[in-house]
Amino acid sequence: MAPPPVTVTQAAEQDVPIFASGVGTVQAYRSVLVRARVDGTLEKIYFREGQDVKPGDPLAEIDPRPYAAALAQAQAKRAADQAQLDNAKRDLVRYAALARTNFASRQQLDTQQATVNQTLANLAGDDAAIAAAGLNLSFCHIESPISGVVGLRLVDEGNLVHATDSTGIVTVTQVQPISLVFTLPESEFPKVQAAMRTAQGGAAPRVLALSSEGGTAGGARLLATGTLLTPNNSIDTSTGTIALKAIFQNADRALWPGQFVAARVQLGTAHDAVTIPDVAVQHAPDGEYVYVVQSDNTAIRRSVKSGYDGDGQVVITDGLKSGENVIVAGQVRVQAGQKVDPRPARAG
Repeated sequence: MAPPPVTVTQAAEQDVPIFASGVGTVQAYRSVLVRARVDGTLEKIYFREGQDVKPGDPLAEIDPRPYAAALAQAQAKRAADQAQLDNAKRDLVRYAALARTNFASRQQLDTQQATVNQTLANLAGDDAAIAAAGLNLSFCHIESPISGVVGLRLVDEGNLVHATDSTGIVTVTQVQPISLVFTLPESEFPKVQAAMRTAQGGAAPRVLALSSEGGTAGGARLLATGTLLTPNNSIDTSTGTIALKAIFQNADRALWPGQFVAARVQLGTAHDAVTIPDVAVQHAPDGEYVYVVQSDNTAIRRSVKSGYDGDGQVVITDGLKSGENVIVAGQVRVQAGQKVDPRPARAG
């Protein structure tokens, strides 16, 4: 019988990044629900839904007339109290002169001094009232507190809004940078801690965000690369997982708040590791093995020990050398010691 055709590839020696994989949800770096701080009619909406805004950009305006009138009233009262203070001070000077010549009693002088002090206190209260009225007037002009993207409008012009409203006017979310919160099994946590301690140059461990439709397998599409910020301060005992937070610059906005993604955090690098496609590794009751094709096209069975497995490649820690040909397809037609017809695997 003709030797069975098989697909072979060479074991390669290379540096392999070691990852731990989990799933998570993208979160806005900062999110603010913009609400009214005073009651009134919403007169103007300045933003466009989905618009980028910066701190201080106008978002909306509440009818300012009642608050402008309250400010003017507070200012008028202060002017009246200032006039009373000026008159009280002049009377105090007169009483002081009369008291020196005994034409006014000490009691009259003390009473006039108390009147001056009382009017000064009234002026201090007027200043506070003016500041409060001015603050309320400024609250009529609503501005963006952060840089970000404006969401959908929650209330329309002409509606009466209140400081106690829970719905707000609009939400502004910061998406550059953006956060990703994902979970890992608690067994991976010591490795994460070690990676954070040994990160080169003080740089945080690298985190990859991949499309969720590919899961954590090698076929997932890379969306963005970021850095690990911190693990949570406790392990969830109900699930046996630890939550971690990563930061992405998100320059192309490939990540969006609420998006479900697969996350992979780099724990280290295996240097000069012998790697083969994971489909080459076979499993038996006595352990793992591969078929190695020798120079005379004879297939022999070789017991191996595997290490890290990811992106369709597996690290072989024992039993295989770089450059040896292993069968990656057609193993079911092969028996140990049999001649085979090796054909190289196609790239990609």
